[in-house]
Amino acid sequence: MTQIHQIYKCNICGNIVEILHAGYGELVCCGQAMVMQTPHEYDDEHNEKHVPVIETTEKGYLIKIGSVPHPMEENHYIEWIEAEVAGVIYKKFLKPGDEPEWEIKTLSSNITAREYCNIHGLWKKS
Repeated sequence: MTQIHQIYKCNICGNIVEILHAGYGELVCCGQAMVMQTPHEYDDEHNEKHVPVIETTEKGYLIKIGSVPHPMEENHYIEWIEAEVAGVIYKKFLKPGDEPEWEIKTLSSNITAREYCNIHGLWKKS
């Protein structure tokens, strides 16, 4: 059974699907089952350039991708950053040349983040 907010990818054409309503059955694209993307998680964000780093700001939080900025090149970049704040999901889509960061304006202290690298997949920081 699929779960809300799971990410699936087609290994043939690269289509990516996010589950908005949980259900039974298999997600299929290009005649093959899509592959669920399990988020990578690391406790030591300083040794991995894909882990979202969440910093407190005067207005809320700054989410940076990696302790050293992730490349944002034509062939290797962060496609999106997602923040879950007090149960509400926010997403920012990026393109090559953009800064791999996003400031969320909120007073809530309950925040998690995940991001998707076009080469290295899904990453999460709780």
